[in-house]
Amino acid sequence: MQDQVLLDQILTCHRNEPGGLLPVLRDLQDGLGFVPEESYSAIAEALNISVAEVHGVVSFYHDFRTEPAGACVIQVCQAESCQACGSRELTAHAERRLGVALGETRADGAVTLEPVYCLGNCACSPAIAIDQQSHALVDKARFDALTTQWAQESDT
Repeated sequence: MQDQVLLDQILTCHRNEPGGLLPVLRDLQDGLGFVPEESYSAIAEALNISVAEVHGVVSFYHDFRTEPAGACVIQVCQAESCQACGSRELTAHAERRLGVALGETRADGAVTLEPVYCLGNCACSPAIAIDQQSHALVDKARFDALTTQWAQESDT
């Protein structure tokens, strides 16, 4: 385990909490940026559940990562409203522009492109999030402007 001290602190905090698995996973991801698979056994033992239960929850929720994310995480909403307003075309454009497939991190580690299943901007679809900041009514031109701005800000 990369950061056993952090995991021990998190488990101590949530060990006796009913339904403590989700808080443990959230805190671990907040601390490390992902939930390492090698942590599953320690989590299961501390919460008196099976490793399969830990794996099941991590794999069920799209927000949990089992690998580190890139320096910037760009999410494109794939929910119904966004799909109806062009998120699939926007996703294809994002993949070409960023040079990474949906659900993957670019080889240089600069960006992760993820699907997300509702950013709460259904009336202003399609929506994306760049490092958890939502942007609505995003077309290809706006996507390009937002990612250009992000690239300029990350260079400074």
